[in-house]
Amino acid sequence: MTDLSNEDIKRIKENVPIKVGNKIREIRESKGLTQIELANKIQSDRQYLYKIEKAKVSVSVSKLAIIAKALDITIKELVDFE
Repeated sequence: MTDLSNEDIKRIKENVPIKVGNKIREIRESKGLTQIELANKIQSDRQYLYKIEKAKVSVSVSKLAIIAKALDITIKELVDFE
């Protein structure tokens, strides 16, 4: 088991939302979806999706699952950025 330093935790909290948001935007655009179209699919509003893509809000695991399903991908594809 690896011990995490405060710096490790801080870096993860700062970088993961950015990477996930970028991945969502990249996949959404590759599928030809607008933010409004994807927001409608996930029963949310465009502003919330915008905030997710720009890492201005944290997204829950269940919302990630909903987004993945709407994009016809796995959650792993959204968080596999190593």
